[in-house]
Amino acid sequence: MNVLPGDRAADTDLAALADLLAGPLLPAARGLLGCRLQAGGVTVRITEVEAYAGDGGDPASHAHRGRTPRNAVMFGPAGYAYVYFTYGMHWCMNVVTGVEGEAAGVLLRAGEVVDGLDVARARRPALRRDVDLARGPARLCAALGIDRAAYGTYLLGDGPVRLRPPAELVPEDAVVAGPRVGVTGAHDVPWRFWLAGDPTVSAYRRHVPRVRR
Repeated sequence: MNVLPGDRAADTDLAALADLLAGPLLPAARGLLGCRLQAGGVTVRITEVEAYAGDGGDPASHAHRGRTPRNAVMFGPAGYAYVYFTYGMHWCMNVVTGVEGEAAGVLLRAGEVVDGLDVARARRPALRRDVDLARGPARLCAALGIDRAAYGTYLLGDGPVRLRPPAELVPEDAVVAGPRVGVTGAHDVPWRFWLAGDPTVSAYRRHVPRVRR
């Protein structure tokens, strides 16, 4: 089979993305910004992410108490989808990172719909602005049609959910870091990364503990 030069370049970029995801958590999280996520006839450019370590030092992680049937995919290998249901109504997705056996993942918090806009609009008919279609982790999954069926999907292959490198390099000074959103533990850890000034980035809401009366 003849391989075109463009195909070699794409394979090289995908291999570099695989290496990035298999490395340290925070560079992997930063590197996901600008990547494209494709599913259900829609493509989203990732604009906001949150990193979560799986050891006991990160109480906000779903894996901080160890392996369970729910979080098993988080323990690797890298490049797979960890999809979970939250608040009894929403699906959210993490990209598994790091070395196999040590749980870590990056929550995809927000993105810009760059292809399949009409399909995404049909899935989110109540939203009036296109910038809100994938603004937030639950909306992102809804726009892409991602649900439980995507759990354990290898994202760098040719499956139903595909992660691809950025179309353009994201400059280092375009990335902002800050505290994570709405988590009950380690909420001030600055492991949320987003593209500065992008209108699809979700609003920051600091966790406020409930006061017992």
